[in-house]
Amino acid sequence: MKDVKKRVEELTRELNEHNYRYYVLDDPLVSDAEFDRLFRELVELEEKYPQYRLPDSPTQRVGAEPLEAFGTLVHRTPMLSLENAMNEGEIREFIRRVRKELGENHNLTWVGEPKLDGLGVELIYEKGVFTAGATRGDGYRGENITQNLKTIRQIPLKLRGDDIPDIVEVRGEVMISHENFETLNREREKAGESLFANPRNAAAGSLRQLDSSVTARRPLEIFIYSPGEINGMTFETHWEFLGQLKKWGFRVNPYAKRLIEDEEVIQYFRKMEKDRDSLAYDIDGVVIKVNEIAYQQALGMRTRTPRWAIAGKFKARQETTRIVDIEASVGRTGVITPVAILEPVQIGGVTVSRATLHNQDEIDRKDIRIGDTVVVERAGDVIPKVIKVIPEKRPEDTKPYHLPETCPVCGSETSRLEDNVAIRCTNISCPAQLKASIAHFVSRKGMDIEGLGEKIVDQLIQEGLVKSPADLYRLKEADLCDLDRFGEKSAANLIEAVEHSRSRPLQALIYALGIPNTGEYLSRILAETFGSVDALMDASREDLDNIEGIGPVVAEGITIYFENEQNRKLIRDLQNAGINPTVEKDTKEPRIFSGKTFVFTGSLEKFTRDEAKEMVRVRGGSATGSVSRKTDYVVAGPGAGSKLDKAKSLGIKILSEDEFLKMVGE
Repeated sequence: MKDVKKRVEELTRELNEHNYRYYVLDDPLVSDAEFDRLFRELVELEEKYPQYRLPDSPTQRVGAEPLEAFGTLVHRTPMLSLENAMNEGEIREFIRRVRKELGENHNLTWVGEPKLDGLGVELIYEKGVFTAGATRGDGYRGENITQNLKTIRQIPLKLRGDDIPDIVEVRGEVMISHENFETLNREREKAGESLFANPRNAAAGSLRQLDSSVTARRPLEIFIYSPGEINGMTFETHWEFLGQLKKWGFRVNPYAKRLIEDEEVIQYFRKMEKDRDSLAYDIDGVVIKVNEIAYQQALGMRTRTPRWAIAGKFKARQETTRIVDIEASVGRTGVITPVAILEPVQIGGVTVSRATLHNQDEIDRKDIRIGDTVVVERAGDVIPKVIKVIPEKRPEDTKPYHLPETCPVCGSETSRLEDNVAIRCTNISCPAQLKASIAHFVSRKGMDIEGLGEKIVDQLIQEGLVKSPADLYRLKEADLCDLDRFGEKSAANLIEAVEHSRSRPLQALIYALGIPNTGEYLSRILAETFGSVDALMDASREDLDNIEGIGPVVAEGITIYFENEQNRKLIRDLQNAGINPTVEKDTKEPRIFSGKTFVFTGSLEKFTRDEAKEMVRVRGGSATGSVSRKTDYVVAGPGAGSKLDKAKSLGIKILSEDEFLKMVGE
């Protein structure tokens, strides 16, 4: 029996170490198969000898029996709120106020941390073992969600190291990454369950499950950032405390930064707001804290907020407004997209009056109606979208909305292909399609014809001067001079811009054609693979399937595009007009990545994704957006999530940014 007890202790210790290496350090020591073998051995021993199960056993992460209700847990020290600063001016005022209260003789520094948009929790350790955890609640007592918190892999069930106080309380934020959130919602949609509105709601809903086995199946993560009560250990600075958290085995946000000068605080706020959309998870601001603990104590507390910290809030990305109408918009491929016309609202410093509703299925799923009050989100440069309806504010006379059965522009019949959510106008000569296709053709990433704005394109179509993109190359100055707001100089400038576009490379022409699912990067791959439009037109489905990074859906879209006789005629017309570029060969860099496939994940700090893809491309390799068995390397920056996990499970080589740069010789 002593041998059994010893083996249980060994397995518990070893598996906890592997969990720490995998979930906190992203540096596993064993394969998934080896971990599973050890885990099964521990499960079998604990089932046979439950008296030897340890409190920090990794088997306790799978969830316990459902609870009838949560109990409450009183925080030894209150979990207080933070005062908000809504702009740089208010952050500067906070800095000025702190310095004034501390007086002249001090050496003050700061710490900046991302303000995660999740659910705040407290973790309690007694003699190094995790014993209880709770939500923030009202700041003084919260819901006891200990069993649910145990399911989160980044939470150590036992602290690391030897110098551990009897009581350690720490606070952190539970969240779900963007990628995991999308996967979770897809799974819920397949199961016929309601979708979560955003990652924060998903995290909060997961943590408040009475059945912790449900929580265990949710992709929750956590970062720890502040202390509660810690007996027998003191810290001179908050930065020192963050370092100790890592030693104990906690996950600390990699974007936390020590800031020496006051102006660094402002620069940190600006950078994090600029970079927020590149992070793997949501943040809605930054937290600025006085670094020195003695200064924190000197500044003290207000009733519910500390005087030594402030939350610098970013511009809002979600707002509530009302749908005043729904328009059916026809795109360049004939797809009819419903667009919500909104009562104008400010989101992230931009006035938003329109939002995409995607398609009829999306309208039906969310039950969106004219007159509804809705939550609208704008993230980065993404088109604003309706997140959810607030049914409590719905007028009584609203009716379900349905897209029209005929094209709203030309009146032609619409169709919907089997297994496809898109409804399309069947008339390829539809003026709306022509207008949108020309706008795409002349765009900067396409043929880059400067001066061809929306109003000019409208005139050219209305006057019958342009019926396809090829007609642009037949225009004469005399054709333009009769148009509204055109003089000799403006006409000459436009003709010159059209002529200049003749020298655009093959990848630009492929992009300009508007082939479904073919963006700038894929256009370049197709140009380099086939070398000419003729070769691409004649490529078989098999030829396309053999190109790394092109899946079956993309290959089918390219094939269908070139099977259409109208599209082939457009290309012949362009060639007759002298537009027939061939590929630009890049021979400057040795093709050291020939046949190799890269995936870039996380927040890249030393180069952008486009720069990374270009470095791979010019050396003969390809970069894709998803990890598969065909992937050769995954380059992971801070905050990498499920793509990194999948790469590890498949045994794919993981590179840091520095290692990648070393490979390319930079």
